[in-house]
Amino acid sequence: MGHRYLPLTDADRQAMLRAIGVPDVEALFADIPDPVRLKRPLDLEPALTEPELVRELGRLAAKNRTTDALVSFLGAGAYEHTIPAVVDHVLRRSEFYTAYTPYQPELSQGNLQAIFEFQTMVASLTGMEVANASLYDGPTALAEAVLLALRETRRKRVVLSEALHPHARSVVETVVRDLEGVTVDVAPAPGGATDAGALRALASDAAAVVVQTPNFFGVVEPLGAHRQAVAESGATWIVSANPLALGLLRPPGEFGADLVVGDMQPLGIPLSFGGPYAGYLAARMKDVRKLPGRIVGETIDAAGRRGYVLTLQTREQHIRREKATSNITTNQALMALAAAVAMSAFGPRGLRALAEQNVHKTQYALRAIEARTPFRRAYLAPVFNEFVLELGRPADEAVAALLEQGFLAGYPLGSLGEDYRTKLLVAVTEVRTKAEIDAFVEALGRWGR
Repeated sequence: MGHRYLPLTDADRQAMLRAIGVPDVEALFADIPDPVRLKRPLDLEPALTEPELVRELGRLAAKNRTTDALVSFLGAGAYEHTIPAVVDHVLRRSEFYTAYTPYQPELSQGNLQAIFEFQTMVASLTGMEVANASLYDGPTALAEAVLLALRETRRKRVVLSEALHPHARSVVETVVRDLEGVTVDVAPAPGGATDAGALRALASDAAAVVVQTPNFFGVVEPLGAHRQAVAESGATWIVSANPLALGLLRPPGEFGADLVVGDMQPLGIPLSFGGPYAGYLAARMKDVRKLPGRIVGETIDAAGRRGYVLTLQTREQHIRREKATSNITTNQALMALAAAVAMSAFGPRGLRALAEQNVHKTQYALRAIEARTPFRRAYLAPVFNEFVLELGRPADEAVAALLEQGFLAGYPLGSLGEDYRTKLLVAVTEVRTKAEIDAFVEALGRWGR
């Protein structure tokens, strides 16, 4: 008969105290000066019984308004997408969701192979030659790519597109803030797309030039023009890309990108109130030894059997410590697995079809809004599954009004500055039905009138 899980009894405590040779628990704190000790109970609510706690947590959870109850047109970096049922089925296998770092490859072949397949798919999707075993999320993957560029070029300036996600820009600025002499410049994005001329002027002595496609405003950036802008500068060209959009768009690797980063959330990872997600970083083979984090390699053992191992990890913090290329010593293996299973389930044709649905439904929504409401798109450049509307009135008022009608209307851009107060970022993914889009357009039109 197994032991029940119960808190320690007084007899248990006395036995432990006798074993370590102290008379009571108070003696364990004898070295803490009396003036710094707390002489009162912590200011906490009284403890609840288990049933009371379950009810209270349920009450708090019920305050959340989720995409189960609301029709979401909210994106801005995290999207509601189709997740095949097989994803959750695989993730719930105990071999995956209880797995720790696979330091013992002979015991971790399944986990290692899953990571290897993820790397292979990311490299294929981005048009690059190698990808690492995932990072925390898109913004931190970008920060790691920028640090790599600073190390390799030995230059001190980073150029970020104005159309880069503001959270990603903030993460990069935070990471480089205390690096001696490093500065950050911003390339303007008039019309919603990064200005190639400004990019060319700023790239001349830059360590890294960063653009995002589709960018924060939903616009598909002209990567060919940007490649020409940075080609002769010697800067590392970093492209942040939505992996689902790469199911349809020409991959950054074919335009000559040096590093490609992004967040795998659109492929198999639920919204989850903002995380956990999984970042990816893909590169050319010449940079394979410079990548942060881990890479899983495929090999053959002495008996000729295929096997998988962690490789190139000597650059990691736990081995090289302060000489490491990064302090990243983990990867988002479970979330990377979710993305890999989703990509496998969709397959190349399914992924393209999914991306096409995003484009078609977004175009339908745009045409309907411009035909049936007083509102127009703010930028005329091509988009994938997001676009900016000019409302002429504070966008947060539209969001509040439509929330009461059951819609998450989008992301108000007022946080970007006064010029953006009347602009609303709207996302339309494949999960939205024609009826939902029509109802949203009608609600938006009523608010506009």
